[in-house]
Amino acid sequence: MNITRNNVDALNAVVTVEISKADYAPQVDRILNNHLKNASIPGFRKGAVPMSLIKKQYGKAVLLEEVNKVLQENLSKFIASQKLDLLGNPVPVQKEINWDEEDFTFEFELGIAPEFTVDLDAKNDVVYYKITADDKMLNDQVERIQKQYGKLISKETVEEGFDLTGTFTNEEKGINSPANISLDIFKDKKTAKKFIGKKVGDVVTVNTKGLFDDDHKLMDYLKVDHDDVHGLEVDVDFTIEEINDTELAELNQELFDKLFGEGKVTSVEQVKEKIKEDAENQFKSQADQKFLNDVTASLLKTTKFDLPASFLKKWIQTVGETPLTPEQAEEEYARSENGLRYQLIEGRVLAQNNLQITFEDLKAYTSEVIKKQMAQFGQMDPTEADVEGIVARVLSNQEEVKRLSDQVMSEKMLNLFKEKINAKTKEVSYEQFIKEMYGE
Repeated sequence: MNITRNNVDALNAVVTVEISKADYAPQVDRILNNHLKNASIPGFRKGAVPMSLIKKQYGKAVLLEEVNKVLQENLSKFIASQKLDLLGNPVPVQKEINWDEEDFTFEFELGIAPEFTVDLDAKNDVVYYKITADDKMLNDQVERIQKQYGKLISKETVEEGFDLTGTFTNEEKGINSPANISLDIFKDKKTAKKFIGKKVGDVVTVNTKGLFDDDHKLMDYLKVDHDDVHGLEVDVDFTIEEINDTELAELNQELFDKLFGEGKVTSVEQVKEKIKEDAENQFKSQADQKFLNDVTASLLKTTKFDLPASFLKKWIQTVGETPLTPEQAEEEYARSENGLRYQLIEGRVLAQNNLQITFEDLKAYTSEVIKKQMAQFGQMDPTEADVEGIVARVLSNQEEVKRLSDQVMSEKMLNLFKEKINAKTKEVSYEQFIKEMYGE
């Protein structure tokens, strides 16, 4: 057995594996002898079949299988011993093999991961958004609570301030979206006036262009995809199914106790403080996700390195259940290149900063997840023994361990980026954040 490596360049190499008869013959002979002992061929006693017949019937298949075993085992050992950081798997160089010979030579192309560093301190244009709940949002939420706990009064005719239940439809665009609306959602007062005086069963037609103060609301009310909302200009019918007025609930201690527990909140100002705290905690996860997305885009833009593109396209042709054509592999490479680049960048960030997950990290994170889930079901103060028991059961499931490990690592990466990335902090309302999120 002789294995050699020829470096074509920094990213490509060819490994040549030379296999002699001595490398595979003992295994082939052993298997053929087993066939000989058990062979049942008409005209011969069991165990008395000539070896020539056994070789004729099984020899080539056994040879191919055993040579391949020797080849794969020694190729893997060689790659490990050379400490090669490969992209994809070795791709065999296609050539005709004469299986009637005793010695064989195989060649494999290798794609080698590039050497590079990731500079998290480099200049960038990343912004971390601190999303605040502004007065308008807090006042709207208080009124929403008053409506939610208020008294619903059915009405026959639409008047200003009433709530409507109905369905938006447009057959051509496939819109069929049930919705609860109030007339103040519309940007233009003329649109709202179309509904005044209407009754249950009436149909009001409105145009989507400029229907709301933010086109993204078309996603909420009409269930239109984000890519379709901008510039959408079609008529939609709203069929009125219910007309209701709401007698707002009084902002008193009885309502406060119902919302937050007895005596925990005693004024409207404290209600707003609670709403603000809860809202901004929820906004933080959205801000963190955008920050991660923006850091990812920045690192892809600023971290430069070459890839063994030709090799990877050959490898892509071979990895699926069905081989791809060169054209299909080209398209797949174009789709997956940024994902591969970021995997390499992420791996380098982990190595440079020695980021690792310990079992204690995993247990602590799982424990916090369990406590939050229990709180949602009213178990606000579970015992440590109860939590530990659930954690043990969760971590006995390998799929859950993988999912939670990914979440822990994502959190570690986020914290590292917050520490290392010199990002600007920008305070915005939620509405402003949505506009920033979609680049408008």
